[in-house]
Amino acid sequence: MARVKQYAVAASGQWTDEEEGRRRLPSGEVHAWEPGLNQTVCGLSLSRSRLVRFPHITWPDTFPESGGAADRVRRQCPRCASVAGRRGQDARPRWQRTNPRP
Repeated sequence: MARVKQYAVAASGQWTDEEEGRRRLPSGEVHAWEPGLNQTVCGLSLSRSRLVRFPHITWPDTFPESGGAADRVRRQCPRCASVAGRRGQDARPRWQRTNPRP
């Protein structure tokens, strides 16, 4: 049985939420990242791209409807979203065959 991967977040910036006890949160453009690897899901190098790692934030928390860490997120990487999962108005339904061949 395939195991569902849990993606963390790498972002172009960070900010500190004073209301939640000085918690670091992502800002700017966010990318999906597998902890233990030195690159994002879309292939960007974390150090060369100067992305900040957030291992305590999961990928679904960056979507605006989640109400989680998405307060200052401006953009989700579309390539990362296609791999890690996309929810929202721009999400297309999964491909499904409606009339299979015999």
